[in-house]
Amino acid sequence: MSRFQLLIAALWITAAGSLCLAQTPAASTQPPPETQEQRDERMRWWREARFGMFIHWGLYAIPAGQWGDETGHGEWIRDSARIPIEEYDQLVEQFNPVRFDAETWVRIAKDAGMKYIVITSKHHDGFCLFDSKHTDYDVMSTPFGRDILHELAVACRKEGLRLCWYYSIMDWHHPDYLPRRPWEERSAEGADFSRYYAYLKDQVRELLTHYGQIGVLWFDGEWEPTWTHEYGRSLYDYARSLQPGVIVNNRVDKGRGGMAGLTSGDHAGDFGTPEQEVPATGLPGVDWETCMTMNDHWGYNTHDQNFKSTRDLLHTLADAASKGGNFLLDVGPTPGGEFPPECVERLREIGQWMKVNSEAIYGTQAGPLKTPTWGRCTQRLLDGDVTRLYLHVFDWPADGRLIVRDLLSQPANAYLLADAQKTALNVFSTGEGVHVLVPPEAPDAINSVIVLDIAGHIDIAVPPVISAATHIFIDTLDVTITSDRQNVELHYTTDGNCPTPASPVVQGPLKLSETTMVSARAFRDGLPVSSTVQRTFIKVASRPAEPAERIAGAAPGLLCEYFEGEWDRLPDFDKLEPVRSASVTNFGFFIDSAASSVAPEHSPTSVDFDFAAAIRPEYIALRYRGFVSVPCDGIYTFETRSDDGSRLYIGDQCVVNNDGLHGAVTQSGLVALSAGAHPLTLTYFNKTGPRALEVWYAGPELDRQELPSAALNHLVIK
Repeated sequence: MSRFQLLIAALWITAAGSLCLAQTPAASTQPPPETQEQRDERMRWWREARFGMFIHWGLYAIPAGQWGDETGHGEWIRDSARIPIEEYDQLVEQFNPVRFDAETWVRIAKDAGMKYIVITSKHHDGFCLFDSKHTDYDVMSTPFGRDILHELAVACRKEGLRLCWYYSIMDWHHPDYLPRRPWEERSAEGADFSRYYAYLKDQVRELLTHYGQIGVLWFDGEWEPTWTHEYGRSLYDYARSLQPGVIVNNRVDKGRGGMAGLTSGDHAGDFGTPEQEVPATGLPGVDWETCMTMNDHWGYNTHDQNFKSTRDLLHTLADAASKGGNFLLDVGPTPGGEFPPECVERLREIGQWMKVNSEAIYGTQAGPLKTPTWGRCTQRLLDGDVTRLYLHVFDWPADGRLIVRDLLSQPANAYLLADAQKTALNVFSTGEGVHVLVPPEAPDAINSVIVLDIAGHIDIAVPPVISAATHIFIDTLDVTITSDRQNVELHYTTDGNCPTPASPVVQGPLKLSETTMVSARAFRDGLPVSSTVQRTFIKVASRPAEPAERIAGAAPGLLCEYFEGEWDRLPDFDKLEPVRSASVTNFGFFIDSAASSVAPEHSPTSVDFDFAAAIRPEYIALRYRGFVSVPCDGIYTFETRSDDGSRLYIGDQCVVNNDGLHGAVTQSGLVALSAGAHPLTLTYFNKTGPRALEVWYAGPELDRQELPSAALNHLVIK
């Protein structure tokens, strides 16, 4: 179908009144002011939905994960296989998914219990699945020649699902996007990122004005240095000026903490985006959504048969909901336009469970129980001051007795959610918690849900929290013991024994001067109403600084050795020969060192530029050696954020272990140091994909900051 035919068809549908897909009226570039109540209303449908479908589809589906002899590629194939742009662009002539049917896709998602769909309108390769008037690098230039997003919009509105757009800020195709891939020979001369930003906004306007109401704008690719907080805030405001009701994820802005997906500080975005993981603990007051692949790739890879089981996926859905989050489960369609059969099978089985148990997912909040050994717990508030708990039982009790430990509230009633008659189960309380007597056989082999109603306040036997600035100290340390529970008295001991009603009562911070195990427990009316919690705080001696004569004549910066090879973990550097060595000013000199956004403190020297140019993007390792100076005696925190692995040593002590294959992950550690200079070694490797390396520290008289070049020096090897 031609562009003209599609336009006529869209106008005919709108005129007929079957759908509201007309363009949104022009809007200002500032969203309307929003109260907390208005924000809650805007977020309401998304918070209630809990379960959505992610779809990664584009030109990268055609090679199906293989380029040459390598079969491990996905949606990053142009970068990971280093395909020249003119060669990759030939895939446009091959994109012809004749078996694509929007109604089938939407029906599969709906039958699985999903409430919304997020599809890649444009991924990092720059190819658009929609009819864009601002580029020919779109689906209308392919043999297929149909606006896929329009067809999905029609199908979603017909079936009552919310349609949402993924849109990549990063664009490897647009001539004005910077930076170029490190391996590309394509010149960046004349490129203007501000022109690219105007193009991006033009496409966002198309996406928010040509397809009716959109649920979510799901941005990605914000981590490169050309994208700034100012761009992110402006784009967020612009999107919501076009559609005030649209929800925008936090990847519109900077500040995301790696795969954990959460943003700290004053950054734009309505929800966090953990990737391939569910946060270990709940996140009260924070909206978040875990996105996860069904196998090991987001885009289609015909060789990847490592599909998660239906059991794993249903447990992940319950886990996310029990912690107050959403679950966005990915499908990578085939080049022909169909969902892989393994995905269809799992979605069908998930749908069968949801038909019976969706009440325990939709519209629920994080449960009051953390991670019970038998499963998970979600909850909702009912009229009449009743809290309904949904007990997601993964491991059905063999003895017919499910114990909800640490739940002190009196139960009102209980029944199996799968029981249409709501036959009451025998339920009662003991000192252990609430006991529910259940049938011998589980209603569902994967996740059986028990409904447990509690009248009045939920009373959980949560132990007190013991906290201090650090777990090690040099002279003295203040330790606090607190609880957010009502009507409890906190007792503690410092001799390793379990607290009793006769133990001291917490009346303020404890000041420790020796290594001590602190134990605490909550009591009510002389009876324990929590388990005992313990923490040990260790008194240490600070590491002495290097003698002045040891570092006499030291030069600024660090000695850096560069190695090449393929590793899954940090190698034994003492057994390797470096390819090159040089003095450098800081740790991240080789990360996008030519970007204009590099801060003056970390600006590379000419030696850094030459050295950086010799470092290839993948299959590399670096070892930095020198000294770090600290201003006074005290406990110092060091942290590394690296992709892939890193370790930081002070002397021979490993302070931060961030080793292994992973995305940009932050790890930290503590060390006691005397004022002065201390030997520092940092090792790093990157196997494939993006490179990242940052080193931060904090301590007495030092706010958390990137380790400055002024604090680093090294001995010159002659």
